[in-house]
Amino acid sequence: MPFQLTKEQQMIQKMAREFARKELAPVAAERDQNHTYPGDSLKKMGELGFLGMLVSEKYGGEDMGTVAYSLALTEVAYACASTAVIMSVHNSICCGSIEKYGTEAQKEEFLRPMAGGEFIGAFALTEPEAGSDPQSMTCSAVRDGDHYIINGTKRFITTGKNSGVIILLARTAEKGSHGISAFLITHDLPGFAVGRIEEKMGQCASDTTDLLFTNCRVPASRMLGREGEGFVIAMSGLDAGRIGIASLSLGIAQAALAESIKYSKQRTQFHQKISDFQGLRWMIADMAMEVAAARLLVVNAAAIKERGENCTAAASMAKCYASEMAQRVTGQAIQIHGGYGYIKEYPVERFYRDARITTIYEGTNQIQRIVIANELMGNPKRQK
Repeated sequence: MPFQLTKEQQMIQKMAREFARKELAPVAAERDQNHTYPGDSLKKMGELGFLGMLVSEKYGGEDMGTVAYSLALTEVAYACASTAVIMSVHNSICCGSIEKYGTEAQKEEFLRPMAGGEFIGAFALTEPEAGSDPQSMTCSAVRDGDHYIINGTKRFITTGKNSGVIILLARTAEKGSHGISAFLITHDLPGFAVGRIEEKMGQCASDTTDLLFTNCRVPASRMLGREGEGFVIAMSGLDAGRIGIASLSLGIAQAALAESIKYSKQRTQFHQKISDFQGLRWMIADMAMEVAAARLLVVNAAAIKERGENCTAAASMAKCYASEMAQRVTGQAIQIHGGYGYIKEYPVERFYRDARITTIYEGTNQIQRIVIANELMGNPKRQK
């Protein structure tokens, strides 16, 4: 079905594009090389409303809708994927989960300042032995009067160091998804520490860390939702998060395509621009078709979510296809650049590294295929 952006959505897209290309693009390579967290840019993004795009106006947000959010995130990713992944986790999983499941007190304490960009949210699900299978988590939360005592380790947490609040998933009962609960963690809690910061292949301006809990005392009032509701909260957040990662993947691929066109019109071989060679023109055409197809999947998933319908399958399709498309397109971009594509002087090298993780986080693409099949055909375990 044809999809026409509203004037408001077009305006938001334009504003995000202008901000990202002026503020983020010129320093993206330097931040990537030096692993510099984009704190100053995130503050400006908060002032412009980009960190509260899905939050109700009641709590200081902009309530722009999922489509506008996806468009803006794509533009940010075009300029800097590291900043985009921070924006994605903060908006979709963190702000979305707190608004949907939080108490009024929690929303006032956390959601309102998050919407204004006063601090950034993080989401702590993965553990050393629990990645694609979150029900295997061992991080525990034991009730002790008006507190929970938390012990365990979380791994690969985006913005783990620089976050202001972390949604933590921990086990409050021994077995099953109903034994998992969610908590709102701040860095001042006793028994909580940030572990090592990972040396990553790409998206290096976004910190990825371990989180360590040793008899960490968390007030019971910091539980998000009800006890045993954590798995539901996580899965709901991941639906939105996958639309975010799909949008991020799309932005990286669009940037790679644009750079390839630009370079091909400048590079001369055999006494002519390489853009005149049919083989290269076909490569560009294939890249453009893949980008266009991914864009339709991403906008479709965002529109379904914005209408309040079940977006699980659509979000997984968008994330799976867009992330794999980004890897193919950035790979082709390096090929078009030849040896120059393999050196850091040209941005396609960074695009290629940034794209690689998109098939892994927010659920590997193997998991996405399971999700899609289960939505279409039913879960085989439930059929037995």
